[in-house]
Amino acid sequence: MAAAARLFTLAESLGAVESLIELPARMTHASTAGSELEVDPSLIRLSVGLETVDDLLEDLDRALDAPVS
Repeated sequence: MAAAARLFTLAESLGAVESLIELPARMTHASTAGSELEVDPSLIRLSVGLETVDDLLEDLDRALDAPVS
């Protein structure tokens, strides 16, 4: 899903103005794997930036409909 997005970038949030997709289990919370603090690997975090709402929704719809590789 993250790879199919065009406006959202796969990255950790750095407080910038662009829209980001984050996979916390693999990125910011990887060190908690196997502990009681482990983050569900299916969790996807969206940080919404300054792009228009309609463009972001269209991008998410396209990404969610994309075949899983």
